[in-house]
Amino acid sequence: MGEKIPTHIRGIALNDATFENTKQFVEEPTFINFFFGNNGSGKSTIARAIKSGAGITYAPGKSAADYRVYLYDEDFIDKNFHSYQGMAGVYTLNAENVEAQKQIEDQQAKLTAARKSRDTATEEKNKSETARGSLQKSFQQECWDNAKKLRLEFDKTQDGKRRTKQFTDAVLAAKMLQSEPTESELKDLRQLYESAYSTNARQYPLFATIEDTAVLDTIEDLNLLALAIVNIADTPYAEFIKQIDATQWVREGHTKYASAADGKCPYCRQALPLDFEKTLSDSFDDKYEESLRKLRDLLVDYKRVANELFIPIQNPPADLYPQIDSKSYTKKIEAIRTKIALNIELINKKISDPGTPIEYEPVAPLLDDLMDTISAHNKIIQANNDIVAAGPKKKQECVNQVFSLIRYQLDSTIQAYKKSDAEIAKDISEKTASITKYTGEINAIQTEIRRLSATTVETESAKNHINHMLRDSGMQGFHLEPHETTPNVYKVVRDDGSVAENLSEGEKNFIAFLYFYYLVQGSTSPDADPREKIVVIDDPVSSMDSNSLFIVSTLVRNMIEVCRNNADNREPVAEGNYIKQLFILTHNAFFHREVTYNYVRKYEYVSFYLIRKRNNCSSVKLFREVDPKCPTQMRNVNPVKSSYAALWEEYHECQKPITLMNVTRKILEYYFLQLCGYDGAELRKAILVDGRPSFVDEFGNEDKDQFDLAQSMLAYISPERIGFNDGLHYVEESADPDVCKAIFKKIFEIMNQGQHYKMMYAVYD
Repeated sequence: MGEKIPTHIRGIALNDATFENTKQFVEEPTFINFFFGNNGSGKSTIARAIKSGAGITYAPGKSAADYRVYLYDEDFIDKNFHSYQGMAGVYTLNAENVEAQKQIEDQQAKLTAARKSRDTATEEKNKSETARGSLQKSFQQECWDNAKKLRLEFDKTQDGKRRTKQFTDAVLAAKMLQSEPTESELKDLRQLYESAYSTNARQYPLFATIEDTAVLDTIEDLNLLALAIVNIADTPYAEFIKQIDATQWVREGHTKYASAADGKCPYCRQALPLDFEKTLSDSFDDKYEESLRKLRDLLVDYKRVANELFIPIQNPPADLYPQIDSKSYTKKIEAIRTKIALNIELINKKISDPGTPIEYEPVAPLLDDLMDTISAHNKIIQANNDIVAAGPKKKQECVNQVFSLIRYQLDSTIQAYKKSDAEIAKDISEKTASITKYTGEINAIQTEIRRLSATTVETESAKNHINHMLRDSGMQGFHLEPHETTPNVYKVVRDDGSVAENLSEGEKNFIAFLYFYYLVQGSTSPDADPREKIVVIDDPVSSMDSNSLFIVSTLVRNMIEVCRNNADNREPVAEGNYIKQLFILTHNAFFHREVTYNYVRKYEYVSFYLIRKRNNCSSVKLFREVDPKCPTQMRNVNPVKSSYAALWEEYHECQKPITLMNVTRKILEYYFLQLCGYDGAELRKAILVDGRPSFVDEFGNEDKDQFDLAQSMLAYISPERIGFNDGLHYVEESADPDVCKAIFKKIFEIMNQGQHYKMMYAVYD
């Protein structure tokens, strides 16, 4: 056989209920798909997944929106027969209206062509979108990597924007496309960042400033220092002290000691003339005296101004801004201090020796230099203070500057991306326009199909068909009648006209399936959705008797043949191909056999699956094998062989000892007593007497526990056949299931049937 034909649903990923975290995947579904599994194994989970579209892989260019899924399950029954009061009308195509049918077929051909063109455009658009996505991811990663240095350095501006939170490479790239490129000085940006995001951010005092850096160099009479101040008096005594160059010495001596000399010369202790004071006063001219006074005043003024200037600036602020290095400031202050002290010393020297010119040392250059430093420091401090005062506003400014700088650095990358993205976007736009065009054509065709369908549907024949089926099934006593007030709604009523409120579960399910069958065939309104149909049938024969089961099986086979026409329309058994894909799920082996026996060989368009649950985890397996007649090809395998095979499946999954012993009894009794022809006594003798040497432990000694367990296991087999029951009930809930299975296997080996055990066990392994 060839390969399986892929169709509308290509795969089903299961991750709900007992399939959660199992990574189960329904592979290679084709047109007709059979699933077999026990109750609770996970069939309904698969059915609901197909209905919802969750985890479904559709054919390229297709999605759930392109199909209408009809699901028959318990929810369908409850929704439509909740109170047994009515049933929605069922519309079906009128097979006799040949002309309308021909027009519909013509429109369907146009619809197929339009859909194909739309699907082609969609596929091409998807490829372009995939390429655009790859380009975008590459661009996002490049932005993320190239911005790493700035992101890390200014990491607090990325708060809430880390890859581990919400700020991915995609978010960064999007922000880059929105930001304006701005080059910033890193030094200034770091200053802004440190102040805006410091956990100890606060305002700091500024350095004291100097209003006039020339204040010391412009003190009045400072020019006297450069002049030779001399006495020009012409008295005899003046001439005498000039000749001995003692003018200043005499002046200072009189000033310091005259008051304490008591009329005597402070040096020789001789009595001074009575007119000495006048003689001395006349020996010094007034200008000389005035200059000396000015020098003394200069010294006082200089010290005062120096103190007023120096005291405020002699130390940096006590609460110094941490970013300021005060070493340079301290050195400059010390240089100024030294310069001022030197000038005071020079003034004192001038006072001591007025006649000698003194060269004054200017302080203004040092103060100007200091003011430059103060201005620079204050600028930094003021920037911090402004940031602290502005609060969140400065943080946002910092964020904006950081991203603008990142944008500036990534400009070439962004421009290249925009160019490539624009080219792909143009192609996507063209494909989108084509899709819109074909979608418009599809909508117009579907509208026409609805109009044509409205001329062919009628509910009376549907009601008659359902009533006919009810009669043929032997369900007497009720039938369908139109609802009195609600159009297109039908009631299930008894022969006396009352609502049939006491239908059995099987009867309700049977009528529900008849409704579902005609719903799939027709539609519920004249303008119904003409989307392609996918049909899912989940355990349709629950609680039904054999007669109902037979009828349902017949109807399901008819649905299978309708679906088959999509894959192989040679010699069709049923008319139409309106069911595009079919999924049938059941736990009933008889029903499964009734609907599958003719399709095992249809490998190309039929698939068989087995659903199992172990430890509350479900699995689904595609049943197929290599064709022994043609090793290069595969063939279908029906997982449901017989009731005997079902016993082996139950044995394989069973974990409770007592339940396990019940299953083993059925298998041993069926195989050895019914198929092989042993009776109970022969079987016990062969195993417990002739085969007793086989019950040994790892050291070759007889294992009494194994023997007792085998004896207990055989005691379950038809006690009346062997004539006694010795009351040995060895197995309890505490027994180990693995030990039970090991003894069960040993029984087959003792009876030389080990190969049969391996074969049956391997089917479900």
